[in-house]
Amino acid sequence: MFKKILGTGATRVVSVMTQLATLIMGTRWLGAAEWGKAFIAQTDITFLLIGIELIAGSGLVYFTPRKKVATLMKISYGWIAFVMLVYLLLFGILHLFPGFYHTIIPEGYAWLVLVMTFAYSLHEFNLNHFLGKEKVAVYNWLFLIQILTQVSMMAVLIFVLNQRTARALLYSQLCGYTVATLVGWVLLFPTLKHEGGEPWKSNLKEMLHYGAFMQLSTLVSTLNKRLSLYLLNTHCDEKSIGVYASGTQVTEGVNIVGQSIGLVAFSSLSNTEKEQRASQLTLRFIKVAITLTFTALLVLCLLPTSFFEWLFSGEFADIHPVILLLAPGIVFYSAHTILANYFSGTGQPKINLYASIIGLSVTIVAAFILIPWLGIRGAAITASLTYTALFVYHWIVFHKKTGCSIKQLIPNRQDWEWVKTTIHELF
Repeated sequence: MFKKILGTGATRVVSVMTQLATLIMGTRWLGAAEWGKAFIAQTDITFLLIGIELIAGSGLVYFTPRKKVATLMKISYGWIAFVMLVYLLLFGILHLFPGFYHTIIPEGYAWLVLVMTFAYSLHEFNLNHFLGKEKVAVYNWLFLIQILTQVSMMAVLIFVLNQRTARALLYSQLCGYTVATLVGWVLLFPTLKHEGGEPWKSNLKEMLHYGAFMQLSTLVSTLNKRLSLYLLNTHCDEKSIGVYASGTQVTEGVNIVGQSIGLVAFSSLSNTEKEQRASQLTLRFIKVAITLTFTALLVLCLLPTSFFEWLFSGEFADIHPVILLLAPGIVFYSAHTILANYFSGTGQPKINLYASIIGLSVTIVAAFILIPWLGIRGAAITASLTYTALFVYHWIVFHKKTGCSIKQLIPNRQDWEWVKTTIHELF
């Protein structure tokens, strides 16, 4: 398991490096306003994916060990096609109200947003399948293919084709999704020859029931993270959005530790039936995630403002206060990520939904007070308060279900021995 975490962590490190390269290219050669526009389009895609992921999302990780892949593919692809048709109709209706339409979707980007949503849906199916089969190495390779293709294409678009708009980022992401999907199909399709059929109606009902809680949770969680962006769009200009977006990308990049551990935890917990083992693993994962995330954030926060001005250009001088205000929340968010995967992996997605609703309540109250008053700094404070609330609720429920106390989050000798043993076994 530690080897999987290490491999996933290494993949995420490469991801952070490519994100940093993307961020530098975007901030220096596209500018804060175009970067803000690209971030809004990405947020639109995130929201559209929620409808698709109701069935064809991360719930597949839970069902892959329990269902035949051919059945899951038929149901998922059918659902993707249906939801995309619904989105086409919805966009047509919203187009009748241009004022509202272009507030949430950048003008001229609607078709690109839809195509990217479709391409990512196919790519995500492949990722979730291999993760559900505990083929974490294959998952990591597909992820690497996606991000390396993306950053390479963005460099070509900016420096060769002289594309200096938000489309440079979005086109490059579309290329990454497409190439990774094709490679995933090459690996996935041969396995379908050896499988028979299953009744799809009963499976569809079961997946819909499980996915409803997960995606309602994802919807509310996405609102938690991105509602501030739409409020900023009404109170600030696109340049400010670009600065805030860059700050969130830098700090969320530090969260690779929690994401990597949580990813492996979700895969492992989805394949175990022992409650005691699941809770013990979760506790240790939380300790490692908090320790490493805090260390990385401390280094990041100690960097001077002049460093970020040099790295991203003078337009991004305000990014340092955003990072400082987001940092405490990111530490709690790393622990929340582990707990959320614990409840999803043990078949309790409704707990994540309740946590997200509590977090959204905090977001709404804090955002409507702080953003008009403090702008992007208010948005950063709102995010930290929300992430803290998510962790607190998750921990309370986890404590009630497992009897684990807050004192057990303090690393002890047994934890260090476990880490030393796993590293020794690895090498």
